[in-house]
Amino acid sequence: MKKITVLGLCLVITAALLVWSCAPGPNASEQTANAEGKIAGFWLGLWHGLISPVTFIISLFSKSVRLYEVHNTGGWYNFGFVLGAGLFLSGGILGRKKKGCKQ
Repeated sequence: MKKITVLGLCLVITAALLVWSCAPGPNASEQTANAEGKIAGFWLGLWHGLISPVTFIISLFSKSVRLYEVHNTGGWYNFGFVLGAGLFLSGGILGRKKKGCKQ
């Protein structure tokens, strides 16, 4: 059995702290209506995911455009957003095959 070195242990702790520091905080606006009285659900999350690349570019130049709707239903909105972003990028289960590759 190999001994765990101090350097190895420090690297593991540093990596764990880096991953932990990237965790998002709670969304206080979740399950609450926006100024118009609406809460974003799955379908709006899917739409926001599909248009996320364009929205991201616009959000760099405009303070009134945000990438993500904070007044959402929680898990279903998040699922729709990730699914929409994946569909736009042809990722996940809809990944395309490379041309010229035979299986």
